[in-house]
Amino acid sequence: MEGISITKLLVIAVLIVLLFGTSKLRTLGADLGAAIKGFKKAVEDKPADQADVNTTPDIEHKSDAK
Repeated sequence: MEGISITKLLVIAVLIVLLFGTSKLRTLGADLGAAIKGFKKAVEDKPADQADVNTTPDIEHKSDAK
């Protein structure tokens, strides 16, 4: 297989612009950027009660001194 060349990508990009128009693509890009930014903020700002969910509890071992 040959793969996707730059000329094929340009033809696909031109067809998408002709199909949807630049204004719809601009709003789609802005909405996508806002969604990604909101997702990153939600991941960074996790609640304090869920911050240490993956930590294991400390277990005290008693020695067998006889």
